Amino acid sequence: MSYQYRLDFKVRDYECDLQGIVNNAVYQNYLEHCRHEFLLARGVDFAALAREGINLVVVRAELDYTRSLTSQDEFYIGLNFSMLDRIRFVFEQSVIRQSDNALCLDAKIIATALNQRGRPSIPEGLIAQLSHRQEQ
Repeated sequence: MSYQYRLDFKVRDYECDLQGIVNNAVYQNYLEHCRHEFLLARGVDFAALAREGINLVVVRAELDYTRSLTSQDEFYIGLNFSMLDRIRFVFEQSVIRQSDNALCLDAKIIATALNQRGRPSIPEGLIAQLSHRQEQ
């Protein structure tokens, strides 16, 4: 599968639970870090937007776990961005273990931008910046 963006990771020991697998909540951190790096790669500074009163927020997260990662596993997250409607956008993300190219998690993250009044409002030009297809 091709992705608009890809980010490599390696599981750290402290991310695993008593079963020796990555704790389910840790995957949320991986996914969020990938989204933030994607934004930066597209010239969108998440922190600068927040200082301007524009907050990018997750409104729904759907995660389908298929295989477990364990300590020291190398993996990557592939990300594709698209618009869901005029005020919501979607990050489709996959966690892929590199040793066997196994899908470990599929995620669909729905987000929006909120203005200073807390109302959905997509900043001008943001979608064009994020939609540019630059496959990795």
